[in-house]
Amino acid sequence: QVQLVESGGGLVQAGGSLRLSCAASGSIFSFDAMGWYRQAPGKRREWVVAILRGGKTLYADSVKGRFTISRDNAKNTVYLQMNSLKPEDTAVYYCAAGREGGYYCSGDDCYGGITPDSWGQGTQVTVSS
Repeated sequence: QVQLVESGGGLVQAGGSLRLSCAASGSIFSFDAMGWYRQAPGKRREWVVAILRGGKTLYADSVKGRFTISRDNAKNTVYLQMNSLKPEDTAVYYCAAGREGGYYCSGDDCYGGITPDSWGQGTQVTVSS
């Protein structure tokens, strides 16, 4: 089973930026989809963003326009660039790899796009006000 290792979390002031990395032990191109989830204290883990094998990206409304997912197939790494961070972005962020699926749509907007099979251990992101 592939190992996913996240890095790049930390403490940042509101309005600041962080870039998370997710390094896979195998080829990320073998996965239909990769994504990021987050879990804040006392809350359920929630989907944040996904990138599909063909390059399509999907974002939760709460991060759209502020977060950007990308991948480097040669490095087997997926990135999450987080800009204009807000205190409500504080959470443990988890990288996920798996199959395409789990879509849910509202009008013309669709979300999800990933059914995770593997998870990283998580990296803490704390945004101070």
